[in-house]
Amino acid sequence: MRVGFIGLGSQGAPMARRIVDAGYETTLWARRPATLVPFADTAAKRASSPADLAAVSDLVCVCVVDDADVEEVVTGEAGVLTGLRKGGVIAVHSTVHPDTCRRLADRARARGVTLIDAPVSGGGSAAAEGRLVVMAGGEPGTVAYCRPVFSTYADPVVHMGPLGTGQVAKLLNNVLFTANLATAADTLALGRDLAVDPEALARVVSHGSGTSFALDRVTSAGGTLDRIATHAGPLLRKDVRLLTDVATAAGASPGIVTTAADEALTLMNRV
Repeated sequence: MRVGFIGLGSQGAPMARRIVDAGYETTLWARRPATLVPFADTAAKRASSPADLAAVSDLVCVCVVDDADVEEVVTGEAGVLTGLRKGGVIAVHSTVHPDTCRRLADRARARGVTLIDAPVSGGGSAAAEGRLVVMAGGEPGTVAYCRPVFSTYADPVVHMGPLGTGQVAKLLNNVLFTANLATAADTLALGRDLAVDPEALARVVSHGSGTSFALDRVTSAGGTLDRIATHAGPLLRKDVRLLTDVATAAGASPGIVTTAADEALTLMNRV
């Protein structure tokens, strides 16, 4: 299988590197030439546009920031759909609205191309170590076709169901993480008010039933959400709003998890 990869950020770059190192014929494209420099010593090829990348690929993985970026690289004037052959596959690793994937899948289907959503979680270090989690939504046969490539950087690769369910699962994951940030930061602050040293409290809780990945992040950031707000706040805000929109459209109650997530965004001044 020939693989194209678009989006060489902090998570996408190690994902692409794992594909290359696994021996797949890989072609890369990035808006910023600097992100291609780390691949100079590999067998990866470079394309001048998403369309040119797609023309030499069977599977195109897209790992860009948001809905607008995904739309541009897939359907733009020199986008993936311009160059991808009939029977080709697009895997959207970005975290976007499930309706964005459904709309793009319709455009792709008209050109004989299949699109699945396959958002990932774990971060750059997990990608480099091959232990991301992929949440895939789409036709079972297409997910099975992509699984060997996904497995180069992820374990597990979970088929969530029809197109869009991967995105819903990722949004739920991110909203729960955001909510946990609020409860973790608030717990450490309450401990301080009750004359309990926050560092000692974090050390105890991290070995107890109250531990969480969010607590670890808050503790490593100095016990507050200030540092997290700087680099993750805008993305967390995007995902909380996306899930709220999805839940509202489905007539489902967002529940207390979104209330707690909104509190985290307030603490980060990101509402």
